[in-house]
Amino acid sequence: MNEKNSTSVSEFLILGFPALYDYKLSFFSIVLLMYCVTICENLLIILLVSTSRRLHSPMYFFLGHLALTDVILVTTIVPKMMEVIIKGGSFIPLVECFTQFYLYGGTVCAECFLLTAMSYDRYLAICKPLHYISMMSVQLRYGLVISSWAISFMLVLITFLLVLNLDYCGPNVINHFFCDFAPLLELSCSDTTGVGIEMLVLSFPIILLPFLLVIISYVSIFITIFGISSTSGRQKTFSTCSSHLVVVSTYYGSMLIIYMVPYRGHSVPVNKFISLVFIVLTPLLNPMIYSLRNKEIQASMIIYLMVCDFYRI
Repeated sequence: MNEKNSTSVSEFLILGFPALYDYKLSFFSIVLLMYCVTICENLLIILLVSTSRRLHSPMYFFLGHLALTDVILVTTIVPKMMEVIIKGGSFIPLVECFTQFYLYGGTVCAECFLLTAMSYDRYLAICKPLHYISMMSVQLRYGLVISSWAISFMLVLITFLLVLNLDYCGPNVINHFFCDFAPLLELSCSDTTGVGIEMLVLSFPIILLPFLLVIISYVSIFITIFGISSTSGRQKTFSTCSSHLVVVSTYYGSMLIIYMVPYRGHSVPVNKFISLVFIVLTPLLNPMIYSLRNKEIQASMIIYLMVCDFYRI
C-alpha cells in the first residue's frame, strides 16, 4: 500500500549568521552594497555585449551569458539572505525554498558549462588560430550556450524532484543562509541515501567533467604559449586568457570545496563563509576581472558613457 507524502513542515526557519547578530546592520549594509554593485556591473556587461560592435566576438557572447548567470544567482539568494540578516533569522515557505534551491542549482551548473565553453573558445583562438573563425561558428556558439542552459536545468531537475519528494517532519531549522542541498537533506525524515548517491553521480558531469575539460584546454594553451619564441608574444597571448583563468580558478576552487568535500568534513561557519564567497563575492569580482584587464570592454564602456552624456545634453 502506497502512503502519501507525510510532510508536516510547511516552512523552514533560516538561521543565517547568528554569530554576527551584534553586527547585523553593518553586515546588512555591506551585503546590500555588494549586491547593488554586482547587479549594476553585470547588467552593464550584458548591455555592452548586446549593443557594442566591438564585443560581438564569441568570447564576449559567452561573457554576456556568464554575467546573466551571476545576475540570476545573486538575485535568487541575496534578497532573502538580507532579510535573514536584518531579522536575525527568517521563515521561508516550502515552495519558495525549493524554488530557490532549483534556480540556484541550475545557474551554478550553467556557469560551469559556460566557463567550459569559454575555455574551449580560448583553446581554438590560441591553439588553432587559422581555423578559429570557421570552427567557432555562430551555430556552434549558440549551440554551446543553449545546451549549457538546457542541460543544467534538466540535470538539476532530477535532484530537485528527489528532494521535493522527501518527507520533512521536523525540525525545520536550516543552519545556513539559503536552501542548499546538504541542509535540506539533514532535515528530512526520509532515507536520503539514494538522493546522496544520485547527487554524487551527477557531480561528475556537472562539476568534474567540465573542470577536467577546462584543465585539458589550458594544458594545450600553455604548451602553445611556451612554444612562442618571443617573450612579448607569450605575454600578449597569455593576456587573452588570463582573466578567464582567474575566474575559473576562484569559481571551481570554491565549488569543489563546498560540494566535493563531505558536508560534515568542515564546520558549519566555514561552510557558510565559503558559500558566501562563492555566491556574493565571485559574481561581484567577475566583471571587474574581465573589464579591468580588457581594453575592448573599457573602450566600449567609454563610448557608451559618451553617448549617454550626449543624449542627456
